[in-house]
Amino acid sequence: MGLLSVYDCNPRELSPLTLAFVGDGVFDLIVREDIVCDANRPVKELNKLKVERVRCEAQAELMRSIEPLLTEEEADVYRRGRNAHTSHTPKNASNADYHTATGLEALFGYLYLSGSIERIRELLKS
Repeated sequence: MGLLSVYDCNPRELSPLTLAFVGDGVFDLIVREDIVCDANRPVKELNKLKVERVRCEAQAELMRSIEPLLTEEEADVYRRGRNAHTSHTPKNASNADYHTATGLEALFGYLYLSGSIERIRELLKS
C-alpha cells in the first residue's frame, strides 16, 4: 500500500501507463518537496525550478543515471513503461526521451504503490 493510499492496490496488476500516471504525480511531489526544503523562495521561482526538473528531458537524463542501480524487478517495470504504446507525441522532446521518462514515471508509480517510497528517495539521491 502506498504512503497516502487507503486502498488495497496491487501495482503488478496495473498497466505501465497507469503506473506512469501515478508516478508522474509522485515525482512532481518529491521534486516540489526537495525544492522547498532547499530554500524558501518566491512561488514563481519555485515553479521555474520544478519545471526544469520534471520536464521530459530531465527525467530521461535522471533515468539514464539511475538505471544501473535498479533491481531486476525495477528494471522490468521501467522497460514495460518505456515500451508502452502511447497516443501522445511530445512537442518539445524527442520520442526517445519521452519514452524513457514514461518508464521512469512507471517505475516511481510502481514503487509508490508498493509502499517503497524510501526506495524512490534512495534512487533520487544517487
